[in-house]
Amino acid sequence: MVKIWKEWLKAAKDDLILLEEIKNNPSLTHLSAFHSQQAIEKSLKALLEYNNQEVPKIHKIQTLVDKTNLDFSKYDELIQLLDALYIEARYPGEFGLLPSGKPSLKEAYEFFNFAKEVFAKVCFLLDIKENEIMQ
Repeated sequence: MVKIWKEWLKAAKDDLILLEEIKNNPSLTHLSAFHSQQAIEKSLKALLEYNNQEVPKIHKIQTLVDKTNLDFSKYDELIQLLDALYIEARYPGEFGLLPSGKPSLKEAYEFFNFAKEVFAKVCFLLDIKENEIMQ
């Protein structure tokens, strides 16, 4: 039987693998921001699914964090930025852009590190090792 929470984690891990590949490329910071947002969203949805909570069809990280009761308050500013960049329409000119434009390399690193932290926290809470996710 397919465990939906594990599929969410696999999808989040895929985003993290991609981020690892592009994290040092200043031309791809907008994609780093977008995939960081995606990895965080998917990790949080995995936790909700695991706990048999409703997984809302939304993309707002803050709403998902609130539903999980996790404390990521030290990342409030990053969460606001990531929530601002999610573009429903995903037009090429807007894809992964912050309200102030293309993220800096420093911002991209911050987003990536936050995504890794959320993913690791969820894996810890679900008592699953990262290498077990891709099996």
